[in-house]
Amino acid sequence: MGFDLENVLEGNLLKDAVKQVGAILGDELESITVDRAVLGLFFSGVKLSCGYGGLCFTPVKEIPQAVCCPSSANAMPLSGKLCGRKATEYLRDIFSGNVLKKALGIAVLNALSACCWDRLPEKDYEILMGEDAFDHVEPANYKKTVVVGALAPILKKLLREGSDFKVLEMDPATLKPAELAHYAPADQASVYVPDADLLVITGVTILNDTLSDLLSYGKKGAEIIVTGPTASMMPEPFFRRGVTKMAGILVTRPDELLDVIAEGGSGYHFFGRSAERVLINGK
Repeated sequence: MGFDLENVLEGNLLKDAVKQVGAILGDELESITVDRAVLGLFFSGVKLSCGYGGLCFTPVKEIPQAVCCPSSANAMPLSGKLCGRKATEYLRDIFSGNVLKKALGIAVLNALSACCWDRLPEKDYEILMGEDAFDHVEPANYKKTVVVGALAPILKKLLREGSDFKVLEMDPATLKPAELAHYAPADQASVYVPDADLLVITGVTILNDTLSDLLSYGKKGAEIIVTGPTASMMPEPFFRRGVTKMAGILVTRPDELLDVIAEGGSGYHFFGRSAERVLINGK
């Protein structure tokens, strides 16, 4: 693939996903570059030279140094030089320690994953276009539920059905009053996650490197869903670690989508227009 991942921790989810993309695309990967890259207010995205697009959550809260021009410049030193870079360089950035470079690297990984899906005649999983994972979840079927992140759609459903659940969140200010009654600090995951029959995890945990620990706490046989734009990549490394569903986004019109997120757009602005929800189920 043109670069070495041996210095990355063994068993790293993103490392495994990158290696799988490299194995599928082979020499073709070396010729793929990034035509456009956008760091939007809510989402970051890319368009590849092969026509595919990818998204990732923009980790604004992870940039405490972005308070003045000199320190902000250090947060994204490649500004003005992003277009035309090789996709493999972006994949290397995933492991650079720079959170904004990592976000764009994951967006590239997601775009390359979409490319791989079109290359694979057979898959060990099914991809359902236009499907919302939460429409496939019946909270009444699970005794205890844990939600990691302020995922409004599933929280609304759990509240409506009177479910027994906890929501683990780093910033409780993002929760509504009714949701706060079920709040637990994110650092108490090891207390609550092992009891969950249904575990719903925001894809942001892929970006902040907390997903592997969360999965290690999961109960055997639990329904585990990883959801959000960041979770739009090759699913096998996640399924091997207990995930049962991946719920992400497939970019259908990359240029239109990048225009929207460059203007501060969110999912409400691009679903059904330039991107579709995608649900990946293990077989």
